[in-house]
Amino acid sequence: MKTLVGQVRALDGFGAWSKLDDAQLLTMKYVKTKEDLRNVPLIADIDEGIIKDIRVLYQALALAFETKTNHVATVVLEMSHEGFGRVVVVTDTQVLFTKYFKDAHRFSFRTLEKLEEEGEKMLLRALEIYQKESACV
Repeated sequence: MKTLVGQVRALDGFGAWSKLDDAQLLTMKYVKTKEDLRNVPLIADIDEGIIKDIRVLYQALALAFETKTNHVATVVLEMSHEGFGRVVVVTDTQVLFTKYFKDAHRFSFRTLEKLEEEGEKMLLRALEIYQKESACV
């Protein structure tokens, strides 16, 4: 979570979010209630801000991986204007994480706790894949 907060705050060049605490900032960016999602159309073009938020989330995953392993990880994100796409996190010749999106304009988590839980799962899965593949070489 600290890595994600750092990544989001790094994009705030004008200090617009400086008065928000970390929980408020992450809630604003990544948490949507069921009511919020009801207001998002099922079929819509995706906003560039949402694409940026998705990229930042996976860049935080890559940075957390780098911190734990001292190996550079890269995020590759391809997204259509309709919200279809894929994100891949790679290091060297290994795919650490991949996720397909079919309605990225609705991308969110229900709570901050769920965001943190999913982030930890992604990082642990990436570390497992890295360690398993490194042991085989």
